[in-house]
Amino acid sequence: MSHVLIAEDSERISAFVEKGLRSAGYLTTVADNGETALLLARTGAFDLVILDIGLPRLSGFDVLQRLRDERNAVPVIVLTARDTVHDTVAGLEGGANDYMTKPFEFAELLARVRLRIRAGESGNGGGGAGTMRAAGLSLDVRSRRVSGDGVIADLTAREFAVLELLMLNAGHILSREQILDRVWGYDHDPTSNVVEVFIRALRRKLGDGRIETVRGLGYRLREAAP
Repeated sequence: MSHVLIAEDSERISAFVEKGLRSAGYLTTVADNGETALLLARTGAFDLVILDIGLPRLSGFDVLQRLRDERNAVPVIVLTARDTVHDTVAGLEGGANDYMTKPFEFAELLARVRLRIRAGESGNGGGGAGTMRAAGLSLDVRSRRVSGDGVIADLTAREFAVLELLMLNAGHILSREQILDRVWGYDHDPTSNVVEVFIRALRRKLGDGRIETVRGLGYRLREAAP
């Protein structure tokens, strides 16, 4: 069972995130200041850190910088109210794997938690902080822009989450149920056609041949469009 460190000084937000992650099957620990967060992250007991920037005692940026200086590669999702371009770039260049701003939808945060932990387990993290590459495509976390093979397209948050999951599993079949579970988490209707809707949207942006339907099994991201 994966263990997530929630470094957040707002009790309301940390309780909200902790409740949701526990419902999704994760172990959680909360740190309400940067010094405690750094000490806990250094133990190696966590599979991912959700890190607020505005922490007391030691800022989230400082926590992140010290972890990366120590070659601690634990995946970090920066969670902050600071939504300026400067802060976004600073967080990603400082070694964050992902970046979300408050307010946020828990479903999107859950999707990113699952994807980042899965990427860490598979070793398929992509091309450095803020960017992942697979199947001839490059996906930029900062801009939610996908490029490659003559394609340049901006994605919505949900399109991004679905494509990222497909890229992490490039060449492998993912069932509709797997996509629902990993992108929408516990907050989905199993009878909904939402997966089909977003696959169609991605095909319009990437080209019809990039995402293959395997009849009766699910969907697969091809290494190259036919």
